[in-house]
Amino acid sequence: MLTATAGDGLSHRLTRPWWRDAVIYQVYVRSFLDSTGDGIGDLAGVRSGLPYLKKLGVDGIWLSPFYPSPQHDHGYDVADYRDVDPVYGDLDEFALLVADAHRLGIRVLLDIVPNHCSAEHPWFREALADRPGGAARARFHFADGRGPGGDLPPNNWHAMFGGPAWSRVTEPDGTPGQWYLHMFTPEQPDLNWRHPEVGAYFDEVLRFWLDRGVDGFRIDVAAGLFKHPDLPDSPDPEADARTRDSVNPLAWNQPEVHGVWRHWRKVCEEYTARDGRERLLVGEVSVPTAREHARYVRPDELHQAFFFDLLGAPWDAAAFRAVIDEALRDIAGTGSSVTWVLNNHDQVRTVTRYGESGTEGTGLGAARARAAALLMLSLPGAAYIYQGEELGLPEVVDLPDEVLTDPIFRRTGSRARVRDGCRVPLPWSGHASPFGFSAGERARPWLPQPGWFAEHATDRALADTRSFWHLYREGLHLRRGLPQLGEGTLRWLEAPPGVLAFERGEGLICAVNFGTEPVPAPAAGAPLLASGPCPPGELPGSTAAWWTTATLTDRPTEPTEPPNRPNPPRKVRT
Repeated sequence: MLTATAGDGLSHRLTRPWWRDAVIYQVYVRSFLDSTGDGIGDLAGVRSGLPYLKKLGVDGIWLSPFYPSPQHDHGYDVADYRDVDPVYGDLDEFALLVADAHRLGIRVLLDIVPNHCSAEHPWFREALADRPGGAARARFHFADGRGPGGDLPPNNWHAMFGGPAWSRVTEPDGTPGQWYLHMFTPEQPDLNWRHPEVGAYFDEVLRFWLDRGVDGFRIDVAAGLFKHPDLPDSPDPEADARTRDSVNPLAWNQPEVHGVWRHWRKVCEEYTARDGRERLLVGEVSVPTAREHARYVRPDELHQAFFFDLLGAPWDAAAFRAVIDEALRDIAGTGSSVTWVLNNHDQVRTVTRYGESGTEGTGLGAARARAAALLMLSLPGAAYIYQGEELGLPEVVDLPDEVLTDPIFRRTGSRARVRDGCRVPLPWSGHASPFGFSAGERARPWLPQPGWFAEHATDRALADTRSFWHLYREGLHLRRGLPQLGEGTLRWLEAPPGVLAFERGEGLICAVNFGTEPVPAPAAGAPLLASGPCPPGELPGSTAAWWTTATLTDRPTEPTEPPNRPNPPRKVRT
C-alpha cells in the first residue's frame, strides 16, 4: 500500500491545511475575460468570472503575472513587482477581486517571478548606467567576455528560449562592454541572489501582497535562483540547447536555493500566526527526479511543488503507474502532498497532446483527456487545472506567424514548442469571435480565436450535460463530498493489461482503461462518475470511472450562466 501523509475522513478534511488537497484553477489573466473591449483580459474580467469558478467547484485561483511590464514575455518580465499594469487594472481593482474571491470562499495565489526581472526594471537601468564592477551591476550577473577584446560570451550556457544566455552591453561611453546573464531572453536579466539586496527586496514584495490579503504564491523558476558562483562552462551545452527543460546543473538546482524557501516559509507562517489563515508557497520546480523534487517540499521549505511527471508521461498504463508510485513514495513521504498537473500556460493542451483528432477536439484526444482528468482528481494530494481544460479546448495549432507573440518564436524562428496556441482567449458565448471574451462585439482579441471555438464556448458547455465542463464540475463536487478523495491512501488493485485500478480509502474504486477495447469493470453496478458512456460491468477503452458505496455529503448543484460583466473604469494605456 502507498499512503499519503494524512488519514482519510471528512472530519480531518475540515481541520487540515486547506492546500493539501485543494483544486486550484490557473487564470491566465490576459486570456480569461476582457471587461473593457480592448481585446486583453484583465482583473475586472477575472472578478466577473468568479461565480463561474465557484460553480465549477475550485478551491482557489492562481493569477498569471499582472504587474507593470513591457510584455516581452507577457508579464514574466516584471518592471515593478508592487503594482498592477494599467492594461490589467489597478490596485483598487485588485482589492475588489480579492474581497469578492474570499467572499465566495476562493483563495487567491499570485505568480511571483524571483529569478529574473525586466530589462526595464529600475535596478537594471541603474546597472546599465553603472561602470564594470559597480554596485548596481552586482545585483545581476555581469561578467567580462572571453577571447580577443572580450568578444565572446563568458561561458557556453544556452538560454531556455533559444540562443546564448549572454548579451553584451554598450558601456555609457559608447564602447563594447561587459556581458549579462539571461537564462530566458535578453529582456529578462537574471538577478544575483548572492547579493543581499535581492533577498531583502523580495521580502518587501512578499509582504506588500500578503498585506493585501493574498493566500500565497506560485513561484516561477523556483529551482533557478542561484548559479554556480564561478559561472563555469556547462558540461553538455548541446543538451542544454536541445531542450527547454532545466538541465544545466550549473544554472539550476543549486543548494543555496533551499535557504530562500526556508526564509519565505517563515514569512508566510508569520502571517498565518496573525490571523490563522494558512498561506501557501507552491513552486515551479523542474528537476530530474522525484527524489530531488522532494527536497523542495521538506517541512520547513515550500508547502508544495508542481509534479510535472504526470503531464509528461505518455498515454500508457505502466508509465502512469510508475509516475504515481514515485510521487507518492518520494514526495508524499516528506509530509507534503503531491501537486498534480496535466496542463498549464506553457504546454500543449491536453486534448491535442493525447489525441489524433485534429483541431476540433473530437475523438481519441478528447476521450483520453476526459479520462486523465478523472484520474488526476482521484489521486491523493492537490490538483491544478489550467483555464479552458474544463471546456475541452484543443490547442490552436494554425496561428499565422505574424500573430505569434511567444519569445521562443522570436528567438528561434521555429514554431516548435511555441506556447501561443494554449493561450488563445477563452470562448464564453456566441458563434463568432470574440465569443463573449471581450465586452465589445467588434473587439479583436490579442490572439485570434478560430471559428471552431464556438463548439467549446462556455454557454454551450453549461447547457450540455455530456460536456467537459460537467465532467469537471461533477468530479470536483464529488471530490469535496467523498471523504476518501483528496488526501488519504491509495491501494493498487489487480487489473487487466493496459488498465490501472486502485482503491481510495474504503469503498471508493477508481479505474482507467488506457487501451481501446472494453474490459470487465473492477466493481459491480453502474459507476458513480465516468468520463464517457460506461455500461454496468464494463469499462470501455480510453475511459475512467469511479465506483463507491459511500454516502455523499455535498451533491453537485445546477450549472450557472456565463459571468455577468461589471462596469469598471476603462483601462489607460501606457
